[in-house]
Amino acid sequence: YDAMVKGIEKGLKAEGKVTLTGFLTFTAKKKAATTARNPRTGETVKIAARKAVTFKAGTALKDSVN
Repeated sequence: YDAMVKGIEKGLKAEGKVTLTGFLTFTAKKKAATTARNPRTGETVKIAARKAVTFKAGTALKDSVN
């Protein structure tokens, strides 16, 4: 498990995308800086630009579930 996670991390840092054919595709996407509002205090908060990891299920995984 640890080796797989490390491999995915390394691939996302180097290439920005890792595909496990038929299973999942992980993608690192850039998110722009934005502002948000704290619902408790109403205070405006700045959220820094960052990279977020998204994933999409592969066809084989979708088919096996359905």
